[in-house]
Amino acid sequence: MENQDNSFEYTYSAPRQEEIRRIRQKYLPKEEDKMEQLRRLDRSAAQKGMSMSLTVGVLGALILGVGMCCCMVWELFIPGIIIGILGIAGVSLAYPLYVRITEKEREKIAPEILRLTEELLK
Repeated sequence: MENQDNSFEYTYSAPRQEEIRRIRQKYLPKEEDKMEQLRRLDRSAAQKGMSMSLTVGVLGALILGVGMCCCMVWELFIPGIIIGILGIAGVSLAYPLYVRITEKEREKIAPEILRLTEELLK
């Protein structure tokens, strides 16, 4: 008599399948759906204002630091006070600059945002 093996072996690994899916996803062409496009546009509205205000704020803080050094280390009080006031002005302008640039950017992209939201709400 012949010995027949009627068994069936099946190996399934969920983590392995998920890893394969993630690797495959990296190489597929990127398709941006309407929701992703809406999110990207919304993020871009504040991005320019944030970078400009951070630049102005950091430069203002550095100028303020130079003014403080003039007063405390080099004992140049009058130039130090003037430089410090300029630095304080730079730091003070950072947030209003952010608000203004962000508002202007939102006005620019508002028609596109409204069009996308109308499409998504239907």
